[in-house]
Amino acid sequence: MKVIPTIREMQQTMIQAKSTGKSIGYVPTMGFLHEGHLTLIDKAREENDLVALSIFVNPLQFGPTEDLSSYPKDFARDRALAEKHGVDIIFYPSVEEMYPVPLSVTVNVKDRTDVLCGKSRPGHFDGVVTVLTKLFHIVQPNKAYFGTKDAQQLAIVEGLVNDFHFPIEIVPVETVREEDGLAKSSRNVNLILEEREQAPVLYESLQAAKSIIEEGERNPEKVISFIQGLIREKSNGVIDYVQIYSYPNLKELERLEGRIIIALAVKFSKARLIDNLIFTIG
Repeated sequence: MKVIPTIREMQQTMIQAKSTGKSIGYVPTMGFLHEGHLTLIDKAREENDLVALSIFVNPLQFGPTEDLSSYPKDFARDRALAEKHGVDIIFYPSVEEMYPVPLSVTVNVKDRTDVLCGKSRPGHFDGVVTVLTKLFHIVQPNKAYFGTKDAQQLAIVEGLVNDFHFPIEIVPVETVREEDGLAKSSRNVNLILEEREQAPVLYESLQAAKSIIEEGERNPEKVISFIQGLIREKSNGVIDYVQIYSYPNLKELERLEGRIIIALAVKFSKARLIDNLIFTIG
């Protein structure tokens, strides 16, 4: 496995690989790898000749109230995990390498941002798509891998690739779950025992909502109320939001039809958990 710190060397390496006919699978991360990242890497390893991983904590996507300096970092651990899971190249640039001077051009997201988690993080996704535009040009992958757990980010990335005609296939990878259905997250360790026992109700409520939709319910407000009732009945968590939109356009629906996302966020004492289901109504 090779670690590359400069844009020039990374581009040259990727151009050389593609010139020999190798397919490139790419997983962009901010490091501090967890099981969700490793699932993306494993999927990329299955489908490509070469797997590239980037580790870059992007300052553009941190808001004024978010502490960039406190973002966890452990490159030695990340490197060992990446090598164990078959990564061929880690692109590991510094902030100075990625942004040597203030940008004269940035990318702004005009749609899909004012709902779900994006509603409380104005400007966040502008930073995400700006750095991804740079990274896609640097890495030049055939496929890029994103988890469906962060469904809003996935929808925005799909919009970026489609709007700007990047020759990249975006591959969604299903959420990794515990045996009881709880979506795996680094935040789960912050749940106290009682909360950990209650937390599976998030996924349980999503599955139950899908069932009543499949049985014929088409009123989004009734489905939302149904989910809220289950969560309040079976947990002490405080509901941040339960929302239903078309997917990937993230538009409100008066009647449930087509491809939709049911998404929720629930706050426990020391952890805010998110989850979602994306499916097509037959």
